[in-house]
Amino acid sequence: MPQPSIDVALVAYRRWDLTRSCLEHLARQTYAHRVYLCDNGCDEETAEHVRAAFPYVEVLRLERNMPYAIACNAAAAAGDGDVLVMMNNDVDARPDFAERLVAPLAADPLTGSVAPLLVRPGEATIDSAGLTADRTLAAFPRWQGHPPSHARGDTPALLGPAGAAAAIRRAAWEEVGGLDEALVAYMEDFDLALRLRAAGWGAAVALDAVAVHVGSATFGHRSAEQRRKGGFGRGYVLRRYGVVRSRAAARALLTEAVVVAGDLVISRDAAALRGRLAGWRAAAQRPRRPLPNAEAIDDTISFADSLRLRRGAYSSQIVAR
Repeated sequence: MPQPSIDVALVAYRRWDLTRSCLEHLARQTYAHRVYLCDNGCDEETAEHVRAAFPYVEVLRLERNMPYAIACNAAAAAGDGDVLVMMNNDVDARPDFAERLVAPLAADPLTGSVAPLLVRPGEATIDSAGLTADRTLAAFPRWQGHPPSHARGDTPALLGPAGAAAAIRRAAWEEVGGLDEALVAYMEDFDLALRLRAAGWGAAVALDAVAVHVGSATFGHRSAEQRRKGGFGRGYVLRRYGVVRSRAAARALLTEAVVVAGDLVISRDAAALRGRLAGWRAAAQRPRRPLPNAEAIDDTISFADSLRLRRGAYSSQIVAR
C-alpha cells in the first residue's frame, strides 16, 4: 500500500515566535508532507516572515481575523492530500510525529481520525490524548494532567482527536464538510469528532505520536474571552444535538447550572453564561444533528466525574477502568 500523502493545515494569529517554532519542528519531520499556513489577519507580518524563512510553505492570507473554523477550512481546501493534519501554531511536534500519526489511517480504511499524545511544556504532564464525551455531550481532554506513562488507549472512551493537532482522512473530512464555521472558537474539534463518528468513521489514538502543546496562546488561560467563546460552543452543541430534549436533559441542565454558577463566583463575571446564551441562539435556525453511535460516548462518566473532569482532575475510578 502506498504511503498516504499529508497536508498540514496550520492557522496563525499573532505570536510569530510560536509559528516559527512550530514550522521549525515540522521541517524536521521524517515523513514527507506539505504545509498550508493561513495568516489569519495577523498584524506582525507573519506571511512575510514565513515566505522568507520557510519558502516551501504555501501561505494564504485573510485580511482580518476570522473564526478559527473559517481559517482552518481555507488552509485545508488549499491541499488535496490523503490525510489532513490540523495543527495549532503553538504545537511543537517530535520528528516522527507525522509518521506515527498517519499509521492508524494507513492500517485501517474505516478509521477516519487519529489523536496524538499532546503534552504540556516540560513533557511531564498530558495535555490531551484525544477527546472523550459524557452522555450530555460535554467534552473532556483524555488524561489531561496525568504523566504520559499513565496514558491508555481504551479508557476513557475515545470520541476523536483534539483540534490542537489531529489527523483526519481527507475522504472523511469532505464527507462531513470540514469544520462548522458557525463556531467562533473552541468546540470545533469536538463537533467535528461527533459528526465523523455519526457518519460511521472510527477513531484511533497514536500514543507514540507526541507533540508539545503550549495551550491558550490566543485568548489566555481562563480569560473572559476564552470563557465566553468556550461557553458559546457549549450552548451551540447543546441545542444543535438536541441534548436538552434527550434523556440526558436533566443532568445537562444541572451540570450547566453548577458550572455557570461556579464561574460567576470564581471569575466574578457572566462571560460563560453570555457565551452559552449566544451559542444557543446561533443554533436556533439550524437543523438538528444526529448523535454518534453509543460506543463513541463514555456513558460511565458520572455526574460527579464530569465536574471533576471540567477541572482536569481524573478520579481514581476513571483511571482504574
